[in-house]
Amino acid sequence: MSHFYHRMRILSAALAAFMIGSSLVSAQQLFLGTVDKVYIVDKTENNPTTIHDHPAWAAEFSISKSLARPMDVITNSFCAGGSVLGNGTWVNIGGNQAVTYGGATALSQNGGSPYNDPDGGKSLLNPCDDNNCDWILASTMTTRRWYPSIETLEDGSLIIIGGCEWGGFVNDAAQSNPTYEYFPSRGNPITSPILTNTLPLNLYPLTFLLPSGRLLIQANWQTAMLDYQKGVEYRIDDIPDAVRTYPASAGVVMMPLTPSNNWTATVMFCGGTNIEPNAWVTNWNIAQHGTSSSCVQITPDVSPSYNHVDPLPEGRTMGNLILLPTGQVLCLNGAGTGVAGYGNDSWAIGQSYADHPILQPVVYNSSAPSGSQWSRDGLSASVVPRMYHSTATLLPDGSVLVAGSNPNSDYVDSGVPYPTEYRIEKFYPTYFSQRRPAPTGIPASLGYGGPFFNLSLSASDLFNDTENVKRSKVVVMRTGFSTHTMNMGQRLVQLEHSYTVDVEGSATLHCSAVPPNPAIFPPGPAFLFVVVDGVPSVGIPIMVGSGEIGQQETQPPAPLPASFVSEGSILPAKGDDRTSFGRPMKAEISWPTMLAWTLGTIFWLGLF
Repeated sequence: MSHFYHRMRILSAALAAFMIGSSLVSAQQLFLGTVDKVYIVDKTENNPTTIHDHPAWAAEFSISKSLARPMDVITNSFCAGGSVLGNGTWVNIGGNQAVTYGGATALSQNGGSPYNDPDGGKSLLNPCDDNNCDWILASTMTTRRWYPSIETLEDGSLIIIGGCEWGGFVNDAAQSNPTYEYFPSRGNPITSPILTNTLPLNLYPLTFLLPSGRLLIQANWQTAMLDYQKGVEYRIDDIPDAVRTYPASAGVVMMPLTPSNNWTATVMFCGGTNIEPNAWVTNWNIAQHGTSSSCVQITPDVSPSYNHVDPLPEGRTMGNLILLPTGQVLCLNGAGTGVAGYGNDSWAIGQSYADHPILQPVVYNSSAPSGSQWSRDGLSASVVPRMYHSTATLLPDGSVLVAGSNPNSDYVDSGVPYPTEYRIEKFYPTYFSQRRPAPTGIPASLGYGGPFFNLSLSASDLFNDTENVKRSKVVVMRTGFSTHTMNMGQRLVQLEHSYTVDVEGSATLHCSAVPPNPAIFPPGPAFLFVVVDGVPSVGIPIMVGSGEIGQQETQPPAPLPASFVSEGSILPAKGDDRTSFGRPMKAEISWPTMLAWTLGTIFWLGLF
């Protein structure tokens, strides 16, 4: 048995990714709504799965059962944006007009065959685990917004930024919507200078709420800071090396906000393309144009300038950057040449404007020495090209769910290099083969400042090594709304903590609440992880803030007890079976489960 178990461990590490089910619709947009449910939104198209007598373009996927059910998002959510309100309601905003087969504009914008998709603009969802929830229509948008960006603000409301009216490969002055507004509404849209001045590449502007309460906005080559409360916007340095916004589609992520950096926001951009400003047209072979490997970071509340960090191993467009509970960043999906988008051009790959899919993920570690911050150790390649309209999200167990890919105007099941993709994968980071901490005492909600709370870790949770309490951290994460290479609203905040270790080698972590500044972590649902020596617990759902939209109460944080280790507590263990990372190789996954996963993947891939 031990020999067989060892073989299963090796095989699982070699595979690194497993197919776990079908999304029913292509996952152009995706978010984690509950511990067990991932919600998927497609554009209106002729998917074989139906609901209410028309093709479906939304679904709910059960992680535990690997099964999906169709949902009815009603309006055409093609290239919409989304995020979560402070009360836990998810919002899908913008999208395209009503269409018929092949994506052609429907004669009626009030519903009708074949999709019954009236022109709308906002849909709401309160996630559930009983299969009884569905999307509902909210009020009509004030203006059309195709390719908008959405960010949750410190009161739990949303800011809606940019977009266009009718779509196309890139934006143009006749249809651009260079404004921002709010949901719930605060009045008429407000014009943004950066969106006015960055045509044709101002769609899906890369937007982040900063701890200062200002917004970082990056579009085309320009960067700006928006003080939305004062209505003041000003330019900062241009981004170097490459265009990062759609359709150049670089990966982008806010790096972890931690006590060691005083919860200061740094945003990283990786990939994109350096196509010349006058070359964003479709009369040449864009699909074979090289992409950028450049990675740059900016800390805009501190400095207006960008800094270079280690580049990607290869140029990439449409790569998702996913925060892991450890603070590392997983990059996956995308292509080595071309850009986002599709069309009926002679040079297109089928209809795809990109080619040469990058199948192998890579992990970024900011604490590694310069020159070695990206690593592929322990990460094997996927077999599924994830091109335009691919998505990814962290799951509560610390794995990463990957879905989507559909660079086509309508559902295509075969006959093209990159057909409509329904297969869902889970990627397992290297920590997944190890025994996971199981903390107790996690609260259901956290406020901004105020009393600390206590979490308990057993000696086993510390891997029988009391020194590991010094290598523990508590993090609160929001996984975000994934679409078009972005995970809108994704962020990780590490809580300040101290510890007490008793004579039996177990520990109590004394944890501060979220820092008393809602702009550091806006209110709404989140997951709490405890990481011990680089191995995260399973994430537990919590609510940050009041659970309502509105001004959040803040309090000074209570002082933490001094860290203390009892005399006679268990000494560091000797001779444990440890990985190359120096951590216990105790598998959480039983060998029958691992065998089932492995054989299921092998049969899915057609290797038998």
